[in-house]
Formats: sequence, structure tokens, C-alpha cells
Amino acid sequence: MMLVYNFSTEMVAAQDRFELWEEFAVHSHMRNWIRSDHEDDFRATMRVLDMGDTQISTMTFPSLEVVRTPKLIRQQGDREFYQVNCVLSGAGDVSQGAQNMSIRQGQLVLVDSGLPFRGRLRGESENYAAMIIQLPRELLPLPWKTVQRVTARPICGYQGMSGVLWRWLTEVHARADEFTPADIPTLRSVTADLLAAALGGCLDAEDTMTPESRRRALQVQIRDFIRRNLGDPSLSPATIAAAHRISVRYVHQLFAEEDTTAAAWIRGRRLERCRRDLANPHLQLRPIHAIAAQWGFIDAAHFSRAFRAAYGMPPRDYRQHALRGAVRESASALHG
Repeated sequence: MMLVYNFSTEMVAAQDRFELWEEFAVHSHMRNWIRSDHEDDFRATMRVLDMGDTQISTMTFPSLEVVRTPKLIRQQGDREFYQVNCVLSGAGDVSQGAQNMSIRQGQLVLVDSGLPFRGRLRGESENYAAMIIQLPRELLPLPWKTVQRVTARPICGYQGMSGVLWRWLTEVHARADEFTPADIPTLRSVTADLLAAALGGCLDAEDTMTPESRRRALQVQIRDFIRRNLGDPSLSPATIAAAHRISVRYVHQLFAEEDTTAAAWIRGRRLERCRRDLANPHLQLRPIHAIAAQWGFIDAAHFSRAFRAAYGMPPRDYRQHALRGAVRESASALHG
């Protein structure tokens, strides 16, 4: 089962590109009326991670006007969705109900498929680009009336739980080809829980989430915090607990639910960053102890033992092996 679909209008002649986009968008997302000032040569791309009734996608296009009318809503039937637009570049205007707001790069905005809306999206110095979440209403663990308080309102994508959601979507996009159908339930639930936490944080409505959803969102938030602080040697269950205003015992409990410990998870992420840097030809002159220290290993001997236990060889041997492989690949590509 293929989960990722890559699409570009440049596969057809210029005059056929907008019609092709319209046809593809109808099948991948909720149905809307669309028009563009670039219909004579609509250069656009879309990459969709298809999880059945839920999609995470990225789109680029020069400009687009999107209208969802009461007639289209009736044609869709009973299934209703939320769609979240995370703006990577460009700007626009979105209106739904009494809300009429401008959006810009670094913001996200949610619309409800069960209500008419209009959006005008445009690139500025480059194409408009966005990450899009589309998921069924019932998957979001927040009451419908709560969500209506934030529809068509721009939310900063760089702060708090919105920032965690944004980084999660970026990571999912980067690794989309690695996922299998077995990953779909986790991807759907984590995305929905992080979205609920981001919306709830804006509305002071976290208490409307179920305990399970709050716990899953907190687990992702903690992992995000760890990744952003791997270089801090003081990173520990205690600092994690303090940053998230929970007990150290609860930190241990959250990691135990996934059959690991906080210390082991931190060590694993640090070792992976070190392994990546040791294999990087651009860093081959950087001392191994400096790479280890950058990722929180202040004791060189401890790092060497941990690296060997994880990867089966000392870091020096791993670097030599990886760099020789990189040279062979470069030579093969040059003569290929």
C-alpha cells in the first residue's frame, strides 16, 4: 500500500495544468470551487501522506482563490472535516462565519468543512507554500463548540504547542516515505492530539481534552524538548520535569509506557546525532571529542563506550568506515 503521492502540474502542457490540479485536489482534499490568476500556466506541486480519512500534505502554487459553498457542503454528505493550513511562504486572507482574517508565513489557520468559507492565498517573492492537515471532526479530541472559537483565526506556529505541532509536521513530511500502513494509527492520533493541544492552548481549553489525549500530546512535547536541548549536559529527567511542570516520577512513567527510560531515550538521540556528524565529510576535521561534547557527552571515555555498545565499533573506526564509503559513492557517481 502506497502512502505517499507526489504530484506536479508540469507533467502536462501549460494550458492543461490548472484543470489537472483541480481534478487532483478534488480527490485528495475536500471539494471547493477554485480559481487563479495563473490559470493559463498553473505551476504547482503537491505531496500527500494519505492515511485514509486523514491527510498531511505540502502544496506550492502561485496563487489560488478557494470557495466552499453551501451547495458543495450538501454534496459532500455527512462526513465533516477540519483543515489546517500552516503557511510556509506567502500570505492570504481567510473568512468563515463572522471571521475575516489575514494570514502570513509562520502562522496556521483552521477551517471547518461543515461551514462555508473563502480563502485567497498568494505567493509573494516566491510561490505560496503550506503544510496542510485534513482530518475528520470526530478525530479531534475537542468539543465542536470549542473549536469554533478558533476557526479562521491565525495562530503563531512557532510558540508553545503550536511550535511542537509545526515541528512534528515538518518531521513527518521529511520522513513520509519511511512510514508503513502499520504506522497510520499512531500518525493519526499524535497529529490530532498535538492539534488539540495547540488549539486548546490558544483558548485555555486543555481541560476539554481527554486525559489520554493530553498524555500523548505531552509525550510528543517532551521528546521535542529533548531534541532541542540535546547539547545541554544537564538535560535529565529532573530538568524535563521542571520545564513541563510535572513530577520526575511522571516523566519516568511516560517513558515506561513505551518500554524505555528517559535517560536511555536521551542517550539514543545523542548517539544518533554523533553518528550522523561522524559520517559527514564536511566535519571530518572536527575532533571526535568536540562532536561528542556538542551533543552532551562531556566524558570522552563514556562516549566511546556508549557508541561502541550502540554501533558495534569505536567512533574513530566508524568515522573512517563511513568516510571511505562516502568517497567510494562520490567516485562512483563521478564516473557513472
